[in-house]
Amino acid sequence: MATILRFVQVFALGTWVGAGLFLSFAVAPGAFAVLATREQAGAVVGMSLGRLHLLGLVAGVLYVAATLALEPRPGTLLRAPVLLVFFMLVLTLVSQYGISMHLAELRAQMATAHGSLDAAPEDDALRVQFNRLHRVSVWLESAVLLAGLAALYLTVHQNRIP
Repeated sequence: MATILRFVQVFALGTWVGAGLFLSFAVAPGAFAVLATREQAGAVVGMSLGRLHLLGLVAGVLYVAATLALEPRPGTLLRAPVLLVFFMLVLTLVSQYGISMHLAELRAQMATAHGSLDAAPEDDALRVQFNRLHRVSVWLESAVLLAGLAALYLTVHQNRIP
């Protein structure tokens, strides 16, 4: 049973981190390279990011559940890999239910006011706010990836066979 639980830990975290890397380095650049407009590419990336967030939330819960099943002690939740996963979960929730939702609202407002995000002038208040929140979104996703890589390394390291 311990081997299965360790597999769940590594699989859940590896899937989350791998999906984040794929989105960052394949899907997003590819969408902006091949789709006709930035608006279309942004829609594809935004939809993909929402799916990544859902996957991450499920993966994080599975990771914590498997960890607690392996070590049902109070101190287990204070170990570095688990704390990193909690950090990832919080950042993912903030990104999905704070930043991403607000970006979608701003995108819709700019479409109404200017026809599209790209048509909005760079100094337009909505565009300035959108660009600022987009930078925060990128920072959050980067932090999730870095924390995930660290948690994955620590998980594999602590479970290695001597």
